[in-house]
Amino acid sequence: MNDTELLDLKTAVRAALPELVLLENEPMSRHCSFRIGGPAALFAEPATEAELLRLLAVLRERGVRPLLVGRGTNLLVADAGLRGVAIHVGEALGTVRAEGETLSAGAGIALAALAQFARERSLTGLEFAHGIPGSLGGAVVMNAGAYSGEMKDVVASVRYLDAEGTVRETGDPQFSYRHSRFSEGNCVVLSATLRLRSGDGAEIEAKMKELMERRRDKQPLEWPSAGSTFKRPATGYAAAMIDGAGCKGLTVGGAQVSEKHAGFVVNRGGATAKDVLALMEEVRRRVRDKYGVELEPEIKIISE
Repeated sequence: MNDTELLDLKTAVRAALPELVLLENEPMSRHCSFRIGGPAALFAEPATEAELLRLLAVLRERGVRPLLVGRGTNLLVADAGLRGVAIHVGEALGTVRAEGETLSAGAGIALAALAQFARERSLTGLEFAHGIPGSLGGAVVMNAGAYSGEMKDVVASVRYLDAEGTVRETGDPQFSYRHSRFSEGNCVVLSATLRLRSGDGAEIEAKMKELMERRRDKQPLEWPSAGSTFKRPATGYAAAMIDGAGCKGLTVGGAQVSEKHAGFVVNRGGATAKDVLALMEEVRRRVRDKYGVELEPEIKIISE
């Protein structure tokens, strides 16, 4: 998108949504857990679902496909940034309500907050999500999971905006490992209904504390990262292969394969996207040479 097209787009968005928070050249490093990423030409923060839908309609009319960002916990944005539009789907789009054993929540709510909401109502099933740092929308898109739990275990239905601009609901998100029907295409997850079970509040809280302690013990939470860097291969485990290939502690610039958990690439300070990508490629090469396995990135890589 050139400067003239960006100016025309900004003018159209401002005309349609005069109250919308719309930033220019906003560093994506401020919105990604990796703390890496150049500027987005336009960065929008809708305050309501209606504002989000209107914004998406304006962009669709002009053939512009935006980058949807929740808590930015699974993103690596190029150093050059994004010559287009990023939309923050945050807490303003994160309402939640309970009806019996069912929760209905907006895409912007943090998974940790949703798990706490369930615990306060003695609803079990979301304990695994307590330490996952992302938002509900992103978790649905990638079928996020941890410690033997996945979103597919609790999601009953999903409301989404399809590529033609129609709001739909489906009870078949087509979940598979780190994937759903929303992982490709131009659909936007708006909210989801989760079906949980009644449980004991004290037991739920104890389980959540146990899983959080396991995370702190085993994962490099002290450094910025985007979580697990590679997907689990068909056989074996990525972290074990990376360690076995001699990559633990391997460093390129400010990026390092964590010395605590080889499945994580961390930003030890001043890392660039170029550093991370070069390190990932070297890790893939070493694992390929030693095990004959082609590791597939789990993080979403965003270039211009």
